[in-house]
Order: sequence, then structure tokens, then C-alpha cells
Amino acid sequence: MPTSRLEAFSDGVLAIVITIMVLQLQVPAGNDWRALWDTTASGALTYLLSFIYVGIYWNNHHHMFQVTERITGGVLWANLHLLFWLSLFPFVTAWMDRTHFSRTPVMVFGIDLLAAAIAYTVLQRTILRTQPADAPLARALGRDLKGKVSPFLYVAGIVAAAFSRESLDAAIWIALACFVAVAVVWLVPDRRIERLLAER
Repeated sequence: MPTSRLEAFSDGVLAIVITIMVLQLQVPAGNDWRALWDTTASGALTYLLSFIYVGIYWNNHHHMFQVTERITGGVLWANLHLLFWLSLFPFVTAWMDRTHFSRTPVMVFGIDLLAAAIAYTVLQRTILRTQPADAPLARALGRDLKGKVSPFLYVAGIVAAAFSRESLDAAIWIALACFVAVAVVWLVPDRRIERLLAER
């Protein structure tokens, strides 16, 4: 089976996720900068973080399927598993914003990020099992250091949030810093697959 239908479906789901997230931003009651700041500032920041995460997944998903040669039923289900966790981004993002970064919503946000990362790894490994050991994707991934470090930062953020006693205390800031750090790590361009495609 070609990868085009799976990619098109995934692109559609991620586009809807982004649309739902931006529609949850509250419109200011006033017409000045103060009203915009008071009503939308934290929502815009949480939206930006989640938008970046969706963009990272979309980018890496696209590159991965550029070097995927075979789609099986297992790959389809693994891809749906990933999309399930990504589709929860609007919910966890809005909950975290509307509770002013309380402990449980921040922890749930981190758990969703961790679950999406695990689901992406499962998808990668499911694809690799359908291809030869020297397949282009296996060569491109190599040791995948970023993929191995990210879950530890998510867990650190979740644990930090668990020690929070009030909204936006030091524990919450540490948790958010862990989540932002992963996003920054993945924003740095990863040329492994692009180099492989250029060589081919």
C-alpha cells in the first residue's frame, strides 16, 4: 500500500487539531492591549507551545514516510495510536490554560506529551519491522539520541508538577521548562533523513 493515503489522513487530522486549538482562544472583551493581555496572554502562550509540538510531529512524520517503502495494517494502527494522543492536545492545552497552570492539568499535559512520544516511537519501530535491517529509515535514524532523551524530560516535568502547591509556583515553572526544552531540542533542524533523500 502506498503511503500517500496515510499521510493525507494524518495531515487532515493535524490540521483539525490546530484549528480546534486556535478556536479555543478567548476573544478580549475590550479593544486595547490591556484587554488582549488579560484575556489571551496565557492562552496564546499555551497555544504556541502546543502548535510547535504539532508542527514538530507533522514535520518528522512527513520525513519518516518519505523513506518508508511499505505500509501494513500494523503501521496503520500505530499511526492511529499516535493521532489519538495528538488529538488530545486541544483538550489538555485548554485545561491547562483555564486553570491557570494548576498541578493536575500541567501533569496531564505532560502525560499526553509523553504518550505521544511513546506512540511515535512505536510507529517508528513498527515501520522498521516491515523493512530490511539496512533500510533507509534505519540508517537515517541511527542512535536517535533526541528520541531517547525526550521521554526523560517529559517524566521530569510531570514529577516536578506533582510537587506543585499552587498555580505557577517554582515546581510548575520547572515542569514547563522541561516541556519547552524538548520542543527546543526538536526545533533544531534534523537533517538525517533529508541527507539520505539527497543521496538517493
